[in-house]
Amino acid sequence: MPEIKRKCYALAYEESRDSAEITMYGDIVETKPVNWWTGEECPGDFIVQSEFLEDLNAAAGCKKLTIRMNSLGGDAGVSILIHNRLRELAENGTELNCIVDGAAMSGGSLIMCACDNITVNPSSLIMIHKCWTTLFGAYNADELRQAAKSNDAYDKAQASIYSRKTGLSETVITHMMADTTYMTGKEAVEKGFADSLTENAEPLSIAASADRRSLVICGRTVHLPKGMTAPEGMPAVTSPTGVTDTHKGGNNLMAKNLEELRKENRELADAVEREIRAECEAEHETAVKEAAKAERDRLAEIDSVAAQFDSEIVYAAKYGDKSCSAQDMCFRAAQEASKKGASIFESMKADYASSGMGQVSAVPQELESGNVVKTPAEMLAEARRNVQSLFGKEDK
Repeated sequence: MPEIKRKCYALAYEESRDSAEITMYGDIVETKPVNWWTGEECPGDFIVQSEFLEDLNAAAGCKKLTIRMNSLGGDAGVSILIHNRLRELAENGTELNCIVDGAAMSGGSLIMCACDNITVNPSSLIMIHKCWTTLFGAYNADELRQAAKSNDAYDKAQASIYSRKTGLSETVITHMMADTTYMTGKEAVEKGFADSLTENAEPLSIAASADRRSLVICGRTVHLPKGMTAPEGMPAVTSPTGVTDTHKGGNNLMAKNLEELRKENRELADAVEREIRAECEAEHETAVKEAAKAERDRLAEIDSVAAQFDSEIVYAAKYGDKSCSAQDMCFRAAQEASKKGASIFESMKADYASSGMGQVSAVPQELESGNVVKTPAEMLAEARRNVQSLFGKEDK
């Protein structure tokens, strides 16, 4: 069997090219690290990107590829690249298997999750976490925020890898990464990161009830606390209860609720509660963001027409005991204007009636004494006649 041997790993495949095995023991790096002071390569076992991809091409035609893993991780970008190249082989028909001989931590767990069949030892150690960045020098706030955005992007990429393998939602995965979650081989199987234990230990079966208010663990129902529901990523049982009263082999769980489960298996109960709480917190956070956006939109709509209304009406619509939308504010203002208009009209009618203007006419009217009210022209002509008579003159 021809072999390719590196310092920290080896690739061996059969002459027929039917299968190959890669032993990956070491840190995952883009290039071999160099001592800054001496310029010499740092001692240690390193899985170098270029070397590994070159060796992987040699096994590209194999029908079956097995990776033996013992790595504390390393460069996230290189790990994602190797993961994606392995998935490409899987899509082309290569059967991918991984055996975690020791640890598959950080970037090592990303490469591990590229495989369709992952076997772990009970003492194997799996770890997932959010990306770390080492910074040297002086940076302003914008540069630090940019570094954080870069880490966020890597975290999202990693979460998608773990979610594909485990079936857990990316929200749950992100919470696990934020907590820097360590798992033994058995725990990795229980959470879906691995598929089987090397010993004859039966993996724990967990599913959600149809209404997602209970969990079915090894055939028995465990009721969740009020207000909690099983994560969406957790598979649900197909039957109404999906449970049986007996369970052969493995863990004989008799708990009927989360508190009883905590007494029987505290670690399992804590893990279940963490996952569910993470999902609930994510849903709550989404609801809060949606409510905040709706409130911002409501205030913006009111501001867009506020210039047309009295400031008291606008303030009441925004912050009053009966705060409302812009449309309701317009309707309320119209009602108030209608009421004021009717009141003014009634006041005008009362003023008109009390002023006596209704008694005034445009034509001469007889007074109570019987005299006739003369027009200004008539009065002027009469005055002229009276003056002329004083001087003995009359109009001819």
